Amino acid sequence: MKATYIDYSDTGSFSDTLLAYLANEEQLRPFYGQRPTREGFRQQIAEKRNFPNRRLLTTTLREQYGPLLAQSPEVETNITLLGDEKTFTVTTGHQLNIFTGPLYFIFKIITAVRLAKDLKEAYPEYSFVPVYWMATEDHDFAEINNTKVFGKKIIWDTPAVSATGRMSTYDIADTVKQYCGTFGLSINADKLKRIVEDAYLQNWSLAAATRYMVNELFKPYGLVIIDADSKDFKKVFAPIIAQDIFEENSFKAIEDTSGNLENLGYHTQVHAREINFFYLTDEFRERIVRTEDGRFEVLHRGLYFSEEEMRTEIAQYPERFSPNVVMRPLYQELILPNLAYIGGGAEIVYWLQLKANFDYYQVPFPILVPRNSAMLTDDHVAGKIFRLDLTFKSIFKSTDVLKNEYVRRHTKHRLNLRDEWMELNAIFGKIKLRAHKIDPSLGPSTEAVKARLKKAINNLEKKLLKADKHNHEDALIQIERVKDKLFPNGGLQERTENFASLYLKHGDGLIRELEKHFNPLEFKFTILY
Repeated sequence: MKATYIDYSDTGSFSDTLLAYLANEEQLRPFYGQRPTREGFRQQIAEKRNFPNRRLLTTTLREQYGPLLAQSPEVETNITLLGDEKTFTVTTGHQLNIFTGPLYFIFKIITAVRLAKDLKEAYPEYSFVPVYWMATEDHDFAEINNTKVFGKKIIWDTPAVSATGRMSTYDIADTVKQYCGTFGLSINADKLKRIVEDAYLQNWSLAAATRYMVNELFKPYGLVIIDADSKDFKKVFAPIIAQDIFEENSFKAIEDTSGNLENLGYHTQVHAREINFFYLTDEFRERIVRTEDGRFEVLHRGLYFSEEEMRTEIAQYPERFSPNVVMRPLYQELILPNLAYIGGGAEIVYWLQLKANFDYYQVPFPILVPRNSAMLTDDHVAGKIFRLDLTFKSIFKSTDVLKNEYVRRHTKHRLNLRDEWMELNAIFGKIKLRAHKIDPSLGPSTEAVKARLKKAINNLEKKLLKADKHNHEDALIQIERVKDKLFPNGGLQERTENFASLYLKHGDGLIRELEKHFNPLEFKFTILY
């Protein structure tokens, strides 16, 4: 593949807050830790050197992988390395989208893989392990029960139960059949079908199925997959769970930070609650709230705890306490020797709201690295772009703008009436002067006539442009087709399309090429063809 890169700001697809972070704007500086630079990572390594939970981490990971580890030597090597105080992780996380969901799921993981590789080259005396944190405790099933391949939406239509990672895959066979039925016949299709069927038909839970599929795609790169829905991990987190539930520290810290960000003109992504934990069982995941009489209620379940009962529950059953979106990052950094979190634009923005909470609990804040964002096409489409006198940068403009610009560049006629308006404007200057001499109050009337004429001239220009478009109809249709191909439903390809269509074309070479061309610390939008 060939690659070209453009600035994120030139795509018109990312938030002002993310662009401000990438631009290193000074007013954002209090809301994060080290910068995503080589020097920033050197300092982050020093902060994370004394990570205490390595034995727990490696033991639990081996238990979670089970027999799968024997088929994944690179992964086993990296898990062993995590027991060494000179080994660190770079982590990305995502929900358990069926069949990996939209392309950016894959992009996140490849960014982590490439960043770990680049850090090893920069600091050969240390080891760096890419980690995918499965959001197994998330319960927003409607966000993950579908994916889109070749424009066809595949949906797993089943009732949501508890945390998505605990959901059984007993009734997913028809959905797997629909998904694999889009593949056609080829060697790559056969391989992907085998991976998908083994993942979802041979594993009892969505967490296990996702681990299997992601491991099959990324095990040559030593990617370590972690499921934090674990009693042993939660035991480490239990003191913070208790402190936060009883003292509401996160609510205070995050609300203050959110207010500060908003006062600076930045949008915030998440809102902290007084209690930022759910009560989790195999049947449900419901919010915990404090009642007026001082007890703790599990909403919609008729479960109540006194303060003493709640303390006992946390101590004996920490696995029943599931962090929400503002506490999960703290949990992550507590159980991993982590240097950086790799997230999408919205994730980076909400992490900016969290630093004060990390400071309160004295947990090192990770370096925030926006995931690589990319568009993939082929030489046929790239050739059309160039023949239409467009560029990979200009293609991000709207279809109407591209069409208008094309016609103006290629027309045989002069479509703008700027010269004529300048002449008319000079005439109106004379008319206004004459009117003023007759009666000074006629000035506004003259200006009103001038404004109406200017509007009429502008409308006439639009009609000239529209009329001339008929002379370029074939090219304008090609522009529409290119835009529809690269921007499904008007949005970025990576936000809707599943990786399968690209894997069928490139096979395992797809991930190799992405890993080769992604540059995590250069912060450029990647276009591959």
